[in-house]
Amino acid sequence: MEPITELRGHAMPLAISDVDTDQIIPSEWLKRVERTGFGEGLFSEWRQDPGFVLNDQQFAGSTILIARENFGVGSSREHAVWALMDYGFRVVISPRFGDIFRNNSLKVGLLPVELTLDEVQRLLDLVAERPGTQILVDLKSQRVSVPSEGIEFHFAIDPTAKARLLAGLDEIGMTLTKEDKIARFEQHRAPWAPSVVG
Repeated sequence: MEPITELRGHAMPLAISDVDTDQIIPSEWLKRVERTGFGEGLFSEWRQDPGFVLNDQQFAGSTILIARENFGVGSSREHAVWALMDYGFRVVISPRFGDIFRNNSLKVGLLPVELTLDEVQRLLDLVAERPGTQILVDLKSQRVSVPSEGIEFHFAIDPTAKARLLAGLDEIGMTLTKEDKIARFEQHRAPWAPSVVG
């Protein structure tokens, strides 16, 4: 996982509520066994409409996706997160996320940022009016800002998830930072205790 500290980039406005994981990555893409290559399938059914925002070259190269409430609801597939990341998004901003989607995002390095409905709408309007506007997402200070507009919003995040994202570590990586303590514990563990060795 790449560490996340500050992310500065352009945003894509997806002014749609209740976007579920089946819409993010349709089921025909779930046959893949790798974690890569899903970006091509991101919103693939909606992309058949030439007017869909992912087809708009004004928003090409966006690394931040702004959506309305209930983003990522539905099934528990991790593929939705993989598709967003493979396409190039590092942050999704929404007033509310599906719980499983939020947890999957935090585990693999996609930052889900929850702002209020009014704050999200303000960003959606701004980005739609002025594509290419630079947005700064600062995980350390937990702020989303648009420096050119004097806009700044605060967001909350679980402290453990924040520490992992800042360090660029998934849950296994966090466990491995304690490898020396685990080894010491195993050396002094009672020989009659259950073991996976032998």
